[in-house]
Amino acid sequence: MSNSSAPGAPEPDWPRNYFNYFTEAEEHFQRARGTGLFLLSPLDWALLENWKNAGVPLEAVLKGIDAAFEKWRSRKQKRRHINSIAYCTQAVMEAAQRTPAREHPSQVEAPFEAEQLQAHLQTAAAALRQSDSLAAIAASLDELAPNAAEYLNNLEELERRLTALEEKMVAIVRASQTDAELYALRTSLEAELKPYRGKMSADQISMLERRYLDSALLARANLPRLSLFYLH
Repeated sequence: MSNSSAPGAPEPDWPRNYFNYFTEAEEHFQRARGTGLFLLSPLDWALLENWKNAGVPLEAVLKGIDAAFEKWRSRKQKRRHINSIAYCTQAVMEAAQRTPAREHPSQVEAPFEAEQLQAHLQTAAAALRQSDSLAAIAASLDELAPNAAEYLNNLEELERRLTALEEKMVAIVRASQTDAELYALRTSLEAELKPYRGKMSADQISMLERRYLDSALLARANLPRLSLFYLH
């Protein structure tokens, strides 16, 4: 859960929040919106993953969210409420430019125990074994699981391995989709992305499209995300 701190303030426990990137951003957006529970869309999750992978500090994301809402509230005419983190893109990028980059520590204090990490890997492996085409990836996860305690001292290495395995998984799932199914996913993406295209650069849009489609493919196939950022 989020630590209590002033909006936009530097995170007091950054190593722990490094693995709570999505949760911290979601809860901060909900508080800034001020309308109680508000679930993020697939586009929002893809955008957050894009920022996380690009090294955008969580601090910059929180500051950008605050800045976007402050600007919106200052307007005399508010046509509609802010319903997506995508609305905050420009403010987040501006905050990122002003926020000193933090080096990811080689040894990060994990907010979970070895048993939780092992269960995450084993559960994912069990899900993948349901498909013959993903059996090799499941076997790789089975090999990683017994060494969970050792990987607590080198989480970045484990995250790189899981990212590589997930990329293979996405490629296999994509190859199994029909043209019509892929077209439907892109149509859904375009509908969500259209209102925010003017707030993003071409590179940002391209990367976001990839993240969105990858996530949507895995969700449609009822497959788990492997990254440690999805370990709850």
